Amino acid sequence: MKPLSLITPVLALALMPAGALAQEGSGGGNGTEPEPSRWESNHSIVVDGETVEYRAVVGSVILRDNEENATGELFYTGYFRTNGGDPSTRPIIFAYNGGPGSASFWLHMGIMGPRRVVTPNVGQQAPPPYPLVDNGHTVLDIADVVMVDPIGTGFSRPAGDADGTDFWGMDEDAASLTQFIRRFLSENDRWNAPRYILGESYGTTRSVLLARHLQGANIDLNGIVLVSAVIDFNTLQFPPASHIGFITNLPSYAVVAEYHDRLPGGRPDDLQAFMKEVEAWALTDYAQTLLAGTTVDPAQRARVLRQMHEYTGLSMDFLERADLRVSAPEFEKELLRDEGLTVARLDARFTGPTGDLLETTPGHDAQSSAISSAYTSLFNTYVREELGYDGDREYWPSGMARPWNWERQGGRRGPFGGSALNVGPDLAEALERNPRLEVLLINGIYDLATPYFPIVWSLEQLGLAPDLRDNITRDDFAAGHMMYVEESLLPQWRETLATFITRTSVPALVP
Repeated sequence: MKPLSLITPVLALALMPAGALAQEGSGGGNGTEPEPSRWESNHSIVVDGETVEYRAVVGSVILRDNEENATGELFYTGYFRTNGGDPSTRPIIFAYNGGPGSASFWLHMGIMGPRRVVTPNVGQQAPPPYPLVDNGHTVLDIADVVMVDPIGTGFSRPAGDADGTDFWGMDEDAASLTQFIRRFLSENDRWNAPRYILGESYGTTRSVLLARHLQGANIDLNGIVLVSAVIDFNTLQFPPASHIGFITNLPSYAVVAEYHDRLPGGRPDDLQAFMKEVEAWALTDYAQTLLAGTTVDPAQRARVLRQMHEYTGLSMDFLERADLRVSAPEFEKELLRDEGLTVARLDARFTGPTGDLLETTPGHDAQSSAISSAYTSLFNTYVREELGYDGDREYWPSGMARPWNWERQGGRRGPFGGSALNVGPDLAEALERNPRLEVLLINGIYDLATPYFPIVWSLEQLGLAPDLRDNITRDDFAAGHMMYVEESLLPQWRETLATFITRTSVPALVP
């Protein structure tokens, strides 16, 4: 990191809000050359009994084409420890959310940053004002954190003659973030630092593609952290004559039914053993029955129907009418229909009024409705009041980066134009090209948006040699898609991530 005195004249500092360094880029409109934006402030936090001093930067990197013409201004919020030794070799994490088209404020204000939003573990958030507290579970004591907002999210915008179509697509997105990371490493003297990427939801798909793009730029990673992951979109879809989605989602139905006490046989004594039992049944008896189609033996079908009722809590009549095939939205709507409730997609522990009892799929997500206002309100408050941002741009939380191009380079197609997207081969190739690359998978077992078993199954389909398969480790959380909203699980998050970074950032000589 350059000394503050080299970034801006001392006189300018005296004219800025207390504790902040401010400069906003022009955005490159009307033929003007965009300038990078930057606001700096200094803070401290106590983490694990230690005082961590850090510099917070709300800044941007100017993206350029091959002729060095500006194409975009990509914003980030970075946290850099100032009392933790040589910054040039200190681990650094680039983190983002998914969507595609979601800004990074969820991870930012939930767990990665030094300040966090407090929300109920399960239930509706009270109206504002909302509580904002120090996040003693951040990993800022061992690694610097850069929260990235891709173009079309947060404050990030296209520039010059470029428009959203240059960024809003599978490889377009990965290419722009590759350039961002490359320029960031140069501008901040971090080329020799251990480096990590951490993405949530679609951000995990992005991470797989980004890892391969970075390798193409001769930038290897120490680790990839996949939070609530999806790499094969076949596992999240329920089209006619396709069975993978029904098979891989069923274990999550069982876990959610157990949580809501809807299992006909009552709650099992050992939840983990119950999960493994259902997983094995889904891949054998259930899968065989679906694959047999109309040729299935009636007695076998009857046995599977009865067992599916026992595992999911759904009525025999409903399962019969569904022909043993229940999509995730149908399950969300049906499980507690007799109570007039719908379970949430992002975290099935949350419930909300079901509305029209004749509808077969939910009209909204109860968890999203419960916490979105708090996260949006507090990020906007925090970035302006504590980090000193006083620019005139509005922070786009989501919904602007569209339409999204699901086409892949090389002729592969995405979930809305042909066969469903599967980036599993990209991950396998990334691990084969860099056998020292390690992957950490973090799941929420009550997540119905990117359920835990589809990604576990997908990783087993990569065809990796046993030694490379050992590069992937997994930790399950008793929470949903955004496990960091569960305050009691924050120590587990910190321990899991800190252990992974510490283990994989130690220099090792090549034998």
